[in-house]
Amino acid sequence: MKTYDPHQRFGRPEGGWREKLYAIIFESDTPAGMAFDLALIGAILLSVTTVVLASVAEVARDYGDWLFAAEWFFTVLFTIEYASRLLCVRHPLRYARSFFGMIDLLAVLPSYMALFVPGAHVLLNVRILRLLRMFRILKLTLYIEEYGMLGRALLASRRKILIFLSVVFMVVFLLGTVMYVVEGPAHGFTSIPTAVYWAISAVTTVGFGDLVPKTDLGRAIASIMMLLGWGILAVPTGIISAEISQQRRSHRTCAACLAGDHEQSARFCKSCGTRLPGT
Repeated sequence: MKTYDPHQRFGRPEGGWREKLYAIIFESDTPAGMAFDLALIGAILLSVTTVVLASVAEVARDYGDWLFAAEWFFTVLFTIEYASRLLCVRHPLRYARSFFGMIDLLAVLPSYMALFVPGAHVLLNVRILRLLRMFRILKLTLYIEEYGMLGRALLASRRKILIFLSVVFMVVFLLGTVMYVVEGPAHGFTSIPTAVYWAISAVTTVGFGDLVPKTDLGRAIASIMMLLGWGILAVPTGIISAEISQQRRSHRTCAACLAGDHEQSARFCKSCGTRLPGT
């Protein structure tokens, strides 16, 4: 049974070295493709670790030269990988405009930008460009199937989550307004937006402590909001979990009769009795 390759929209070359390179880079069902994916995942993790270590003052002071060399090694490595992806597809511009194409570009662009920004020593904010290297961690999502399942579950349940969030917003807005009336500016609730901010922190059970109700009625309202927050936080988790469970069932298809909608624990097809894939 032929499976759909999500990268086919970029155009698979027909023959030659480009097709062989395409098979290694974009297909993980071959030994070479699997080895490439594993090596790239390791490089991504090591490069992110390098950026993290460089942010620690003591480590940067003692091993700054090594970290700098490692950073440029990974920059060159990911540049070669990005160029290879563009070379081996028939529609390189289509790949460059895709989500992971832009992530690949963001993974290497900051290092080169830092070389050409004039007066970087006085532009302290240019250090933010270095943080964009952390986008390399997003490259991992291309190699983990569960990320795609989670994304599809979020997309399928977006209407339910949007309605839920609108209800939560109305609750915190109304209760925040009530707290503004009950507590007032004398107790730190200087405006309705400030009171709504406090209501959000109370409903999410964060409780920074910068605003605290002083009256008995205000404390009673705060207690109700905290208890309400427990139930509110569980709703989106249940929505997404139900959608993921549904996708797991719907994606388990029998290779013999193509019957779908099997339970996750099922080992044999409910229609023809053939052993299901992955069991």
